[in-house]
Amino acid sequence: MPEVRLIGPDGGNVGVVSIKQALQIARDADLDLVEVSPNATPPVCRVMDFGKFIYERAKKEREARKAQTKIEVKEIRLRPKTNEAHRGFKVDDARRWLLQGHKVRVTVKFRGREMDYPEIALEDLKEIAQSLSDVAVIEQAPMMEGRTMLVVLAPGKSPAKKKEKADSPAEVQAEA
Repeated sequence: MPEVRLIGPDGGNVGVVSIKQALQIARDADLDLVEVSPNATPPVCRVMDFGKFIYERAKKEREARKAQTKIEVKEIRLRPKTNEAHRGFKVDDARRWLLQGHKVRVTVKFRGREMDYPEIALEDLKEIAQSLSDVAVIEQAPMMEGRTMLVVLAPGKSPAKKKEKADSPAEVQAEA
């Protein structure tokens, strides 16, 4: 006769009983017999309200989803011939995104014979990564992907926030 380890309606361990007896205990308590751990030997069942169990589990999943932070990957697209000023605007955007906690993918797209000089793009990507090194860390080193060279930057420990904390009201009053 198949047996299960039963946890009673009060949460206490009833012990190993037959399935028929477990169903009778659940019926007497006006609750459901729910299999909690099917892989155990013998399987573990619990006497509980199944509707309430499903509701509680869905509630926990919703809370877990709220707690998650979705990290977006923003992208900056450049060309090997992008001038310094235009690149500066793009780097400023990347800095803002990194401070907001997003990752940034910097891509340099090659066209035609520009493919013959990947070192130009590599130098640009290294300069951008260097200029953002105070707020970002390189998550993926510069690499070629078809006609595109890319680098992925992730938000790092930013010293700018530490400086803001250092300028506390007590220090400002001491200076005055």
